Amino acid sequence: MTTRELVVITGMSGAGKSQVAHSLEDAGWYVVDNLPPSLIRSLFETAESSISKIAVVVDVRARGLFGDLTRALGELKEKSISSRILFVDASDDSLVRRFESTRRPHPLQEGERILNGIHREREKLRELRSAADVVIDTTELNIHQLDRKIDNLFASGEGIDLRINVLSFGYKHGLPVDADLVMDCRFIANPHWDPELRPLTGKDARVSNRVLTAEGVSDFLNFFISTIKSVIPGFVREGKKFITVGIGCTGGKHRSVAVTDELAQRLAAEVSDYSLSVQSIHRDLGREQ
Repeated sequence: MTTRELVVITGMSGAGKSQVAHSLEDAGWYVVDNLPPSLIRSLFETAESSISKIAVVVDVRARGLFGDLTRALGELKEKSISSRILFVDASDDSLVRRFESTRRPHPLQEGERILNGIHREREKLRELRSAADVVIDTTELNIHQLDRKIDNLFASGEGIDLRINVLSFGYKHGLPVDADLVMDCRFIANPHWDPELRPLTGKDARVSNRVLTAEGVSDFLNFFISTIKSVIPGFVREGKKFITVGIGCTGGKHRSVAVTDELAQRLAAEVSDYSLSVQSIHRDLGREQ
């Protein structure tokens, strides 16, 4: 019997929900835009049995958003239908620029500044965001990068218990808002101050060896891997399909990149009790090149 899945696409206006919907549609999902949450159950009951993957876009256009959605997802859970909430977000500055470029008002602007509408929407969606299974920050993503991210997250993964994205980043560029766990590796001596290593990155063997053999790094990796292993059973038990682990250094070029690649490789090799899909992503690599 084919497992039926539901993805609820929600989030901030202007953050890219429509592009996410288009990406899923291109990947073979049946997508419905602006469906009232109370009709989600009816959609599943009337959809052809051959339609196993359904995505619905739900946002502030729907009245009673969170309460209705919670009830609808609870009804689907009773029928053993897998559902996930995908929240699409972006920084306030980025959202303002996008609305200004399209010359369209924010749906909650109410004749005031665009920023006022954004703040109202954040408040309305706060509870929904906290309940999301996946949060995607599109602030620094172009359309093609967003397409690839959706493809990585929702590509066919039969038999995969959990997808783990290990993400390197630079604190100078801001914390990743979609990270579930964050660790700081700025305690490691910075290769940036070595003139020979400065132009290289954490993907170069000379930098990687310097970082991974530095004092305390082995203990750091062992501790963090043990921490991740300890929470995987709970994530799987709660039905969480994706987690993002953030590894930060100052610029996201040397230390975090080397540690991220090593951590992803070891997680894939050492976790045998569950079927994992592990990939490393380098958010800020190349920004200073």
